[in-house]
Amino acid sequence: MARIAFGGFRHETNTFAPVKADLEDYQIGGSYPPLTRGPALFDAIADMNISVSGYVDEARAQGHDLVPLTWCAAVPSAHTTERAFETVSAWLLEDIAAAGKLDAIYLDLHGAMVVEHYEDGEGELLRRVRGVVGPDLPIVSALDYHSNTTPAMIELATGMDGYNTYPHVDRGDTGRRAACYLHGVLQGSGATAKAFRQIPYIMPLAWQCTDAEPAKSIIQTLEDLQGGDVATLSFTAGFPLADIHDSGPAVFGYGRDQAAVNTAVNALAEEVMGREKEFAGTLYEPDEAVARAMRTAAAASRPVVIADTQDNPGAGGTSDMIGMLDALVRLDARDAVMALVYDPDVAAQAHDAGQGAEIDVALGGKSGFPGVAPYAGRFTVESLGDGHFTGTGPMFKGVRFELGAMALLGIGGVRVAVSSRKTQAADQSILRHLGVQPAQEKILVLKSSVHFRADFAPIAEDILIAVAPGPNIADTRLLPYRKLRPGVRVSPLGEAFVPPG
Repeated sequence: MARIAFGGFRHETNTFAPVKADLEDYQIGGSYPPLTRGPALFDAIADMNISVSGYVDEARAQGHDLVPLTWCAAVPSAHTTERAFETVSAWLLEDIAAAGKLDAIYLDLHGAMVVEHYEDGEGELLRRVRGVVGPDLPIVSALDYHSNTTPAMIELATGMDGYNTYPHVDRGDTGRRAACYLHGVLQGSGATAKAFRQIPYIMPLAWQCTDAEPAKSIIQTLEDLQGGDVATLSFTAGFPLADIHDSGPAVFGYGRDQAAVNTAVNALAEEVMGREKEFAGTLYEPDEAVARAMRTAAAASRPVVIADTQDNPGAGGTSDMIGMLDALVRLDARDAVMALVYDPDVAAQAHDAGQGAEIDVALGGKSGFPGVAPYAGRFTVESLGDGHFTGTGPMFKGVRFELGAMALLGIGGVRVAVSSRKTQAADQSILRHLGVQPAQEKILVLKSSVHFRADFAPIAEDILIAVAPGPNIADTRLLPYRKLRPGVRVSPLGEAFVPPG
């Protein structure tokens, strides 16, 4: 039995987004538990499909003594503020120093945190932890599939394991894999040889899905290459909305034999390079997406799903853009539901007015995104919710949502789900909480890029990716990068980045 401390600090940073993540954003939770310190962490994460929960379950089964530290996560947004980073980092370091003698540490990280004063948030955090525990104590992390994995992260951690799925249905499993790897290291496996390669092109978020090609085959190759002297391999597709030096995909692995690990990582990297041209697909303008959905839905028995990808709050979107709502109403769509629009003021007005009331409100469009104004209209309050419910889909199963006051508002043939906290519409429970049965609708407009596919693809007649206004720019050729490392292609087979000036 080893004595292992565990905690985490998670954020996915869209450096092009307008709203930053401050300390309060880590404290409130939402689709993740709120900031928690000490023994209360065990209950806060229990029975959730998230990596820290998977780690704890597996490490307990292995018989280890677990010491809870600080753990927190914030909804993706622009940079984590200096205040938030310094405060949470200090708490983590205090907890580690107070923990006494440790045999190892598990840190639950995302891999794409950018801080106001550091490009590589995870690298800086690991550097500080190493300053407390020294160079030899094993430190293992689970990472998100969208990690912009950096050389510093690889250097400072003993081992890292990234999700193998997008939608991230294996979040808990990744924590369990990290626990098994760390257990092996502590038992003397010697699997600490490491190799790392960055991939020199940016992958658009909407086409990174591992349920489809080319990522599906890449993950299959990864799984085929593991085993023997190669303990674990990871492919992190990167988070393209981060304008930093090390933005983009990476391949890395760990094992007992350096030559074997090098060979496996190189083979996987070549597979990724050979699939470059396949990371592409069709993007629809709002009116085009709605018109196509209406034509298909007229003869279909299942809903057509439109992904409002550029306002995906899971990628730094503000979740209050109303471009798709405008298109739905203007084109007179019927039996259409849109989710989720973040507007706590309108949610409060709906609760004050009560179910069945008609209210004149200015919905969404309040985050200051250029050229976007609220949608003014008369809405009917069709249903109300307290925002407290449990996820049921493959990715969010067991997750205890806390979205504050919620309301379902109707206008014409369109209903809009409104929330007081941000989360992407990637689980059917979000709509069922407001009395909507998703499979019975004609059109579903979801503020999500890919995660919605885990729970909604099985009921969908068709899926369209729309590009209404929002800060999660889907076409990476349009992103105004300034800090990428020279030579990285800003889109598959696209132009190589040249630093400005």
